Amino acid sequence: MPTIGENLEKIRARMAAAARRAQRDPGSVRLVAVTKGVGPERIREAVAAGQGLFGENYLQEALGKIEQCGPGLNWHFIGHLQGNKAKDAARHFACVQTVDRPKLALALEKQAAGCDRVLPVLLQVNIGREAQKSGALPEETASLLAALAACPHLRVRGLMAMPPDLPDPEAGRPYFRQLRQLADDLVARGLLGSQGPVELSMGMSGDFEVAIEEGATLVRIGTALFGTRS
Repeated sequence: MPTIGENLEKIRARMAAAARRAQRDPGSVRLVAVTKGVGPERIREAVAAGQGLFGENYLQEALGKIEQCGPGLNWHFIGHLQGNKAKDAARHFACVQTVDRPKLALALEKQAAGCDRVLPVLLQVNIGREAQKSGALPEETASLLAALAACPHLRVRGLMAMPPDLPDPEAGRPYFRQLRQLADDLVARGLLGSQGPVELSMGMSGDFEVAIEEGATLVRIGTALFGTRS
């Protein structure tokens, strides 16, 4: 069975190849190691192999790992976030990737102000218009960005999406392309991109190469790195 370090090396090589196919700098794409269901000892193994950016779906699970793994790591929150959990999210994460409604933005703004910090966030977009998934619909993103303009302690860095779960990675390409095109449109309208380069968080273990070819700057990979979790 390959080690986490060996898996990480293979993933990075595939990421770089996908970036080069799209005539992009491989350094423009970062790996978010998704640690849902992964214990601290295996996270430390990934750290020893050079991984420093991690993503967590569940707040309570994340808080214990953040404490046990110690300082120096970069944690992104990538799951659905309830407004009453905004305090812990604002205090413990380098970025919240799943802001999908004004009420959550206001809760994070209040807590980030209380911490005297500016919290980077991404807007989660329901690019596949799936009823069971969180995220603002594409046509709602402009009004959500307008609401965030009134939140000085939040820095909108870009968009995040989870397209439909499809067996063929190529089937996800239109969704990745739509997210990139949405970002381009929002930039052209002056609604996005004024606070630095635009991040696109899209692509997971089964389709990250296609996502990179379509413009992903963050790919969220768990299974391909840590193996199947129970």
